[in-house]
This record gives sequence, C-alpha cells and structure tokens, in this order.
Amino acid sequence: MSELKESIASKKVLILGDVMIDAYYWGSVNRISPEAPVPVVALEKREYRLGGAANVALNVKALGAHPILCAFVGDDEHAQTFSERLTANEMPTEGIIKLNNRKTTVKRRIIGNSHQLLRIDEESEEALTKDQKEKHLTNIKNTIEKFNVDVIIIEDYDKGAIDREVIEHVTKIAAQLNIPVTVDPKKKNFSSFNNISLFKPNLLELKEGLRFNKDVSNTDQLSSFVKPFMTSNSIKAVLITLSEKGVYYEDQNGNGIIPAHIRNIADVSGAGDTVISVASLCLSAGLEMKKIAQLSNLAGGLVCEKVGVVPIDLDQWCEEVTKHKIL
Repeated sequence: MSELKESIASKKVLILGDVMIDAYYWGSVNRISPEAPVPVVALEKREYRLGGAANVALNVKALGAHPILCAFVGDDEHAQTFSERLTANEMPTEGIIKLNNRKTTVKRRIIGNSHQLLRIDEESEEALTKDQKEKHLTNIKNTIEKFNVDVIIIEDYDKGAIDREVIEHVTKIAAQLNIPVTVDPKKKNFSSFNNISLFKPNLLELKEGLRFNKDVSNTDQLSSFVKPFMTSNSIKAVLITLSEKGVYYEDQNGNGIIPAHIRNIADVSGAGDTVISVASLCLSAGLEMKKIAQLSNLAGGLVCEKVGVVPIDLDQWCEEVTKHKIL
C-alpha cells in the first residue's frame, strides 16, 4: 500500500468539467409562516462547499495527489466565492476562467431541523456562445500543456462545460501527449465519448445512455451491452457502479463484479466522485483493472458512511485496503 501511496502522491491530475458551489443554509423551524403555509427557518449557519467537478478535485487532493481544475465560472459574485474556496483548500486557480453572460452554478439547500426543505438552483442552461467556446477550448489546451499532467478526468454534469467538440479537443491533445483520459459521464453526451482509457457511469446512466431498460444482474448480461459500446467507441476499460451491489469492471483482459462491502449507509452523495478519483489515480499508477475496481469500490463505500458530500479519508481507506488484503 505504501508503494501505491507514493505513486499517487507524485501524480498531477487535470479535472475538466462542470464546477459549482454547494451552498447550505442551516437553521431551526419552530413555526409556520403567516404569509403562506410554509415553515419559517431561523438561519443559524451558512456553508459554501466546492461541488461538481471541484468535489472530484477535493478527492484527488485528499488522496495525496495534485489536482488542477480546468473549468469556467460566471463573471459574478459567486465566482469570487468559488475562487476563495479553492484557495482555502490549497488548490490552484490558474485553470479557472470567467465567462461573461454566464452564471456560476450555485445549488442552495435550505435545511431546517436537519431536514432539507428546499433546493434553489442558479445556473446557465443555454449552450456556450462561439466566443465562450473558443475561450474554453483555449484554456483547456493551455492548462494541459502548462501543468504536464499524468491523467485527465472529464467530469460531466450536463451544465455546458462538456460537449462533443470539447471531448474531441481533449482526447486529441491527450493522445498526442500520451495522457490517459477517464470519464464520469451523464446522459446527454454519453455516446460522444471516444478514445477513452476508463469510462465510469453508474447503472442508471448506462441504461439511459445505451437506451435499455432490461434488468441486468450478472457479468454476461452487463457485458452484452457494455462490450459493443466499448468496441464502437474505442473505450479501453469500463467501471460501472451498481449501488449496493458493488461495481462491474471490464477491459480486454476480462470482466467481473466486485461485491459491495457491508456498510452503515448514511448518504450516497458524492460517492461517484470518490470512485472516479481513486480509479483514475490507480490507472495512472499502472494497476490492473480488477485491482482498480476493488480499490474504487472500497473507497466509494467508505464515503457513503458519512453525511453530505465529503472527500475520501486517505488513512481510513489505506486501513481498509490492508484489512481486506487487496494489495
């Protein structure tokens, strides 16, 4: 395990995708408003967290590696908050650009008496303009070349940072520089990903992306859908999270299902971010796909024991890896 930790600590990881601020407004509810039949929340605490692709960066950092975010925010007050959160977490801001006439994505959660009552989303849903796209593509190229990264993670949240043109731009540069590319996809661009080193959807995303509703519960059934997609899109390896059933992996050397470990599940939020972070770093460290699946599965389960979106605890993960004799 110490050898893997040392290898991970040397890695520079570029995370490209949709970034956002997860805002939490905590308070207590003691009465109903006289204006409307809604609870009145007496605000006690505000909290601003890095979300989306930025949470992947937090996981990469927690694992001991060096994350570099490549993304855009709006030219607004929330962009400053986002930059401040990056600095507070000791992550570089050089790969972040501001785009005019674009909102920084903010998801506000109103929580009363420990229960989420409401979520307010502030974001731009329209596609990038030609000028915005050119700035985005230029920033991607410059950031990849400047930081000499070891692996690229594409984190797609369907907020405009990723589309077919961006994917082709990134994979072309990565191929020229021999940099592996891993992907955490969403439905919209699912079939646009080609020439990918590791592709990590969850089971629902796989069904939506490949447009099938059939229940799949074993390796043969999963492979019947996965293998043709891998072949047609030149994808070297697939890692599918199966919720409480664990993970499925497949590459040219074989496939299999790694069962989930028994956990006291508190919150599944952010588990996918942890899985893609661990998988990408283990891939760049040269591990075989079965080991990558085992290590990622273990990490994803650990963060589910904690409330809220939280990055992996490196020491706890290492202890569990040793306990289960994975390495």
